[in-house]
Amino acid sequence: MPNFGDLIGTLLQSGSAPSIQSRLGSTLETLQQQGRDESGTGGSLLDGILGAVKGGLGGAAENPLAAGGIGAVLGSLVGGGGDSVKGAIGGGALAMLAGVAMNALSNRGEGQGANAVSADAAAPGLGAPGASDQKQAQEQKAALVVKAMINAAKSDGEIDSKEMDRIVGKLKESGADNETQRWVMMEMSKPLDLDAFVAEISSPEEAAEIYAASLLAIEVDTDAERQYLQRLTEATGLDLAVVQYIDKTMGIA
Repeated sequence: MPNFGDLIGTLLQSGSAPSIQSRLGSTLETLQQQGRDESGTGGSLLDGILGAVKGGLGGAAENPLAAGGIGAVLGSLVGGGGDSVKGAIGGGALAMLAGVAMNALSNRGEGQGANAVSADAAAPGLGAPGASDQKQAQEQKAALVVKAMINAAKSDGEIDSKEMDRIVGKLKESGADNETQRWVMMEMSKPLDLDAFVAEISSPEEAAEIYAASLLAIEVDTDAERQYLQRLTEATGLDLAVVQYIDKTMGIA
């Protein structure tokens, strides 16, 4: 079975949507600001996200401000880096998506921050080696995120052979095994079936994360993409206020 955490990192590094870097940066900067605004709480959500990527990013993660702001922790690596950082990027992205989703659901779009959200709650399993149930749940979540990104990429038509070759080439460069390459090729080749995908989503939190992950895969500059996102939110039952909060957090006009 593919390592879906690593696969998220590889897909982000492949840079299908040119705005991925700015969206990652916008999201992390928003979470950083919320962390500053939350007084009297234990470890901040931002600390958990940074902790998830420090191992793979080394000095840049130790002092992200020196690299041009908190957004640089993940954003500057999109399109670069190799096998040593893809897992860190994937883990950091999962933590980031969880944080955005919980803030959105907690505030229904009011943007006041989720004071009760801890780093451990935002990224279950990232810091708990040996917790097999948490690890399995996190891997299942990562698989959903990967499918969300691929589905969003298919929303304005089939992924053409040139784009497919580019993504598979990036997988090979990152050291993905044949099984992972075959799995991605199969998912990209499947007709888009939103109903079947939505049936795999088990909670409002997952729905919000899936919506946010979809925004990392596309530019949202075509009617087909906008219609797909609307269908996704309607099928998952996401409140308009939650969607608007996520859009704002990720820098979507």
